[in-house]
Amino acid sequence: MTIMTKYKYTMKPLFEERMHALMPDKTDFKAYEKTIHTPPLDFIRCNTLKISPEKLLEKLKTKGWQVSQLYPKHPEIMLITSNIGPGELGNALEHQLGYYYIQEVSSMLPVIALDPKPDDLVLDLCASPGSKTTQMAACMENKGTIIANDLKIDRISILVSNLERCGVTNCIVTRKDAIAFCTHYSKSSLPKLDKILLDVPCSGEGTLRSSPKTFLQWNPKMIKKLSRQQKKFFAFAVKCLKQGGTLVYSTCTHSPEENEEVVSFALENFPIKAETVHIPLKSRPGLTEWKNDKFHKEVSKACRIYPQDNDSEGFFVSKFTLLGEIK
Repeated sequence: MTIMTKYKYTMKPLFEERMHALMPDKTDFKAYEKTIHTPPLDFIRCNTLKISPEKLLEKLKTKGWQVSQLYPKHPEIMLITSNIGPGELGNALEHQLGYYYIQEVSSMLPVIALDPKPDDLVLDLCASPGSKTTQMAACMENKGTIIANDLKIDRISILVSNLERCGVTNCIVTRKDAIAFCTHYSKSSLPKLDKILLDVPCSGEGTLRSSPKTFLQWNPKMIKKLSRQQKKFFAFAVKCLKQGGTLVYSTCTHSPEENEEVVSFALENFPIKAETVHIPLKSRPGLTEWKNDKFHKEVSKACRIYPQDNDSEGFFVSKFTLLGEIK
């Protein structure tokens, strides 16, 4: 049972037990527990399709905002360090004009790992609300083609709105079940994809700071169901990739069933190679075993991002190269 105190939610006993198993060091766990009960930092991503980081920085400082750029190789990532009012980030003119996207830094990591280039043909299979789709478009300088897919019409509406606000013009939006989309695409005469972002629906354990309701919603049955679904997504998506193409699989959860178990399944069943993931945040290697399960040794190349390591949300990022086209 989850208990709500005056100031915060507390972890369900089974969830706490699992997180203790992931972080056996008591000091580490205490740092984790402290971090997830503090509000997330105010990160934004400069939308370079409309403005340079230097010009955006000038505009924001003119507003009286204090801004830090913590990652020299990624000047588009900005942290607002001054106290701003509730809703001020979203209501600011610069946001309405699409000069920046409100996006937590760990959410930016999958696209940084994927590294889409101009003229790539890219699939964002579970695209809404469009944070990563718009990030990819900026990386690609609005060149090449992004296929942004999602299922529900309300999610599609949000996706399209964000694409329009950010000035994205290299994107085709599709509304289809993810597995049905991949089945149709892989059997069609359309060209195989250069890159795929598989940022899948998950249990959201990494988002406790911004979404405390996750404390209430978490349950182990949901994790098992999601794990089965995620394996299907991977199995069908990889068939759309060309030989030598890149697929990034990511989640915003810590659950090994949704992370390493899925990656191990993929490595054992498809002609793919796990790649080292290069990201600007501190990360920990993927687990090679969990409880009674042992995973493929290459799973260790994946990245676990814990909130206490970077004062961020939690995430999981893995990257693969397809060695032989799948018919």
